[in-house]
Amino acid sequence: MTENWLGLEGRVVAVTGGASGIGAVIVGGLREAGARVAVLDINVETGEDAATGIFNATTDVTNAQSVRAAVASVIDHFGTLDGLVNNAGINLPRLLVDFQGKHPEYELDERSFDAMFNINVKGVFNCAQAAARHFESVGGGVIINITSEAGIEGSDGQSAYSATKGAVNSFTRSWGKELGKKNIRVVGVAPGINEPTGLTTPAYNEALAYTRNTTVEGLNTDYSKVIPLGRPGKLNELANTVVYLLSDRASYITGTTYAVTGGKSRG
Repeated sequence: MTENWLGLEGRVVAVTGGASGIGAVIVGGLREAGARVAVLDINVETGEDAATGIFNATTDVTNAQSVRAAVASVIDHFGTLDGLVNNAGINLPRLLVDFQGKHPEYELDERSFDAMFNINVKGVFNCAQAAARHFESVGGGVIINITSEAGIEGSDGQSAYSATKGAVNSFTRSWGKELGKKNIRVVGVAPGINEPTGLTTPAYNEALAYTRNTTVEGLNTDYSKVIPLGRPGKLNELANTVVYLLSDRASYITGTTYAVTGGKSRG
């Protein structure tokens, strides 16, 4: 195999939520593969980073007008768009009912419910729609939806988050059928337990621990007992999967979701 086996040199890929966490690692993987990358993120200022060549576009994925403007700015800057990675997301651990009554802030309410669905579901819809309009005009493209193992298996204390990711898995299956006619591939990537990112905050861990009736220390698990490969996933392993699926080497893959979980499942 040659270094350009994936054939992504010069391809333009937009990554939502690409300024931090998993998204930033995906951006790095795409750059290593020779792709030209746009970061669509609410925490960046629009313009090119002279040091990296990355084009940043300020984007609120929950706002369709903001998304359309960001996609237009990417196309104006690079001349085209070949791929989209729907990565932007939020996870707020919440119980359906806080039976203990000790932390009502960790009980699911409309505010937390709407926050997750607006970003994780509406945001994916907004970005996919804007990208697909362009892809149809140029004869094809690829949409990668970052979902979660929780959307397949469910997750204790994360029912609403799991539901958002289940919805994205359904988007992936349906859009694969709908957009395949236009040579647009749609593939889901569902991470399991991964090494932590800067987005794994103490506040998140405290909420998750409460919803699972344990302590923050108790969240640490002997992964050899629950993951066949015996360890959490590495972020670059997830990024490698995304980069491959964006390439023409995956040209017959669409309408399905890949669980990148080290074999972890209910069984």
